[in-house]
This record gives sequence, C-alpha cells and structure tokens, in this order.
Amino acid sequence: AATSSTVSNTENLMKYMKLDQKGAVLAEYIWIDGTNGVRTKTKTLKKPVKDYTELPEWNFDGSSTGQAPSDNSDVYIRPVAIFPDPFRGGDNILVMTETWDPDGSPNKFNYRHECERLMEANAKHEPWFGLEQEYTILDADGWPYGWPKGGYPAPQGPYYCGVGTGKVFCRDIVEAHYKACLYAGLQISGINAEVMPSQWEFQIGPCEGISLGDHLWVARYLLYRVAEEFGAKITIEPKPIKGNWNGTGLHTNVSTREMRQEKGMKAIEDACKKLGERNEEHILVYGEGNAERMTGEHETASIDKFSYGVADRGASIRIPRQCAQEGKGYFEDRRPASNACPYRITGIIMETIFGGMEGIDLSKAEK
Repeated sequence: AATSSTVSNTENLMKYMKLDQKGAVLAEYIWIDGTNGVRTKTKTLKKPVKDYTELPEWNFDGSSTGQAPSDNSDVYIRPVAIFPDPFRGGDNILVMTETWDPDGSPNKFNYRHECERLMEANAKHEPWFGLEQEYTILDADGWPYGWPKGGYPAPQGPYYCGVGTGKVFCRDIVEAHYKACLYAGLQISGINAEVMPSQWEFQIGPCEGISLGDHLWVARYLLYRVAEEFGAKITIEPKPIKGNWNGTGLHTNVSTREMRQEKGMKAIEDACKKLGERNEEHILVYGEGNAERMTGEHETASIDKFSYGVADRGASIRIPRQCAQEGKGYFEDRRPASNACPYRITGIIMETIFGGMEGIDLSKAEK
C-alpha cells in the first residue's frame, strides 16, 4: 500500500473508536466548497435520527472555503440526505448538505438546488443516471503510485482490468472504498482498474433524479477519507499525466422512461440530436481542463466536434450495441471530465432534453 509519514496510527486510534459515546451521535456534515472540493465538520447530536429533516441547519466560515467574502463570511449548510458512517459506525451518520447565503438564496456554488428543481419538474420522465467516476491514485510526492520515481512504467495495455503485481497498484485502497460505499448505502455498482496504471474507476447508479449527485459526492468524500488512512492522494484531474496516457472522465449514462419503452431508440436519438445542438454549452460545465483530455485520441471525441454512434468510444455520445439491438435502453455521454460536478452534468442534460425553467441557466461556466 501507499506509505507516508502522515498515515494514521490505526492501532492506537481503535482504542478510542471503541469507547462508549453515552448515547450521543456524531453527524459529519459534508458540503462542496468554492473549488469543487469537499469539506466537512462534525456535530454532536443528542440522539439517533432516521431522516435528514430531523437535523438542524448549521454554518461555516465561507471566506476560508472560497464561498464568501471575509466581511460577510457566514454560509449556511442545510441537510438534504443522510447515510450511515462507515468510519465511526454505530448510529453515527454522514450528512450531505446544500450551501445557502444569509439572505436566503443559494450560494453561488450550490448547483444542487437548480438541479433538483429540474428533476422535480421532469419527474414524470423518470430519469435514471449512472456515472463512471475515474480517478488516479498518487503517492505522497504527487506522482502516480507505483510508477518509477521521475520515470514512467511500460506503455498502456496490460493495466485495464489487470490482475497481478506490476499491473495494478493500491487495490487495497480501492477495495476499502468499495466496502465503505456499500456500508454507507450508496448505489455503487462496480469498480475496475483503468487503462493508465494507478488509474481506477467506480460506478454509481442507476439512481433516479437528484439522488445520483448526492451518492456520487458522498462516494468522492469516502474515497478521499480512505486514501488519507493509506497515506495516498486522490486526483480527479482530467489529464494528470501529459503525453500518451489516457485521461480520466466521468462518463454519464442516461435513461428516461421513454427510452426504456418499446421503440425507445427514437427517444434516444432525439436526445442525442438535442445534445449536439448545445455541445458548447455542455462543455462549459463538463469540468475544468477537459480540453487536454478530449483530443480525439485515447477513446475521446474532439472537444469542439459533436458526434454520436453505436458502440463508438470515439464519439461524444455512445449508444451501447445491446440497446441498438433491442431498440431501447440508454445512452452514454462520454464528454464529462472526471472533475465535473454531477449536479451540473445531470441538470444540464435534463435542461437540454426537456427544456429549461425560468430563472435557471445551467450552461454558464460560473454563476
């Protein structure tokens, strides 16, 4: 496993983790900061809770997270979902939250609020999403784990879904994360080693509506926390290593009720055509640094050219062969970068396919 002088002393820690909490419950409030990162803080509750609506609103110093000026720094966090805490166990929970400003408006980095409004408005279409989160595991020096110091491993080829020493690295981190996600009740559907060594992927979904974004953000939090304990770093940068190495994406699988019905292929093709008409708008919110990844090589389309096709991993949108044969199913949007926000991805897809709402424009790179 990864090694670092900052790794927790697990044996010592466990003595304290077993101590009786005297009926108290620890709630880990999670929010997204102004740099697309994850922040958390812990609140002590007097008793267990069964639903997020039982939890109080809280606040934090937004001037320290890039979300507010120092002279008006309070930002409020409102619970929107809860999950069992795999690190503390027992009745302790993880709390996904939204960020709100003191005047009662969503914080400018609160992309969940608008996404949820679009999901609710289009609930009759029963949108299902499944996202494939790719990431790269780095050592303490910021170099891909297992790579020669200052050097490179053998070319890509043996690493994708690989097995064996020299083909995969840090499987212990990946397995620990997988089990943590399952304990937390996340809809994690699988994992695999990716094309570049030390690059991995986990899949979240299928989830309906807004829940996809909640589950993916909590899964990201769990990944960062697990990696902490192994002394490793996680990057979701789209092109962590320049040159002839695959980038990392967040391929987004989409299905609506109309697409899953008989002759649903027409709904799939209609959606693809609409997505093609707004390619530029989607690219604006599909992650920073995506141009380095979407070059038309390494299983990507060119960032400025839209295309869709059956079983084509070089297209912007891939329609799986099985769906084409059955005439229904789903499509895969291959454009999102690994660091994109799932609320922005799923929100703009709904906006493009079914139409926008007054006061909402998810195509803006920044609010």
